[in-house]
Amino acid sequence: MRILGLTGSIGMGKSTAAAMLRRLGLPVHDADAAVHALLGPGGRAVKAVAAAFPGVESQGVESLGVEKAGAIDRKALGARVFDRPAEMRRLEAILHPMVREAEAAFLRRCRASRRNLAVLDIPLLYETSGERRCDGVVVLTAPQFLQKQRVLKRANMSEARFAQILGQQMPDAEKRRRADWVVETGLGRRPTLVELMRVVRRMRKNKAS
Repeated sequence: MRILGLTGSIGMGKSTAAAMLRRLGLPVHDADAAVHALLGPGGRAVKAVAAAFPGVESQGVESLGVEKAGAIDRKALGARVFDRPAEMRRLEAILHPMVREAEAAFLRRCRASRRNLAVLDIPLLYETSGERRCDGVVVLTAPQFLQKQRVLKRANMSEARFAQILGQQMPDAEKRRRADWVVETGLGRRPTLVELMRVVRRMRKNKAS
């Protein structure tokens, strides 16, 4: 089975591209979604994160006589670790092994179902050396002005926060330099889909260029 890595900086259209790949019939593992599950109600990481960062756990609530498990308040957690490298490393030390376990389980299911191609959707793929686990990597990119427009439309986003996030990510130019394929998402959905289909065809033919 071949593994395609999907990545790109914030606001480059990764979620849209991942949805396109799913519609093409490919199994896609979303690393961000895995983190959300780990931190959500009953998530495996809730106790460990709450112990490491006191005060970030949302307490369970009782509904119809049933106690619901607590979860991590991601906004509170983000405030604790954002722009604090040491705190971020503590959090990553908890989450990364669990995310890798979820990824490994996903790949086992793909192999068991005889899939010939699977996608790993990882925002910080190059930053975490995730490309080593892939047979090819596609990087999504867009003009800076469009990237900024997209990101600033998000809730609770500011120019200062956007700049901080970019500072923690590998520059887009470096990602494009390392990529096996670069897909421009600023030309519209149809051109993006056509390029992704081309990548899928090449991967299935065991050709990377």
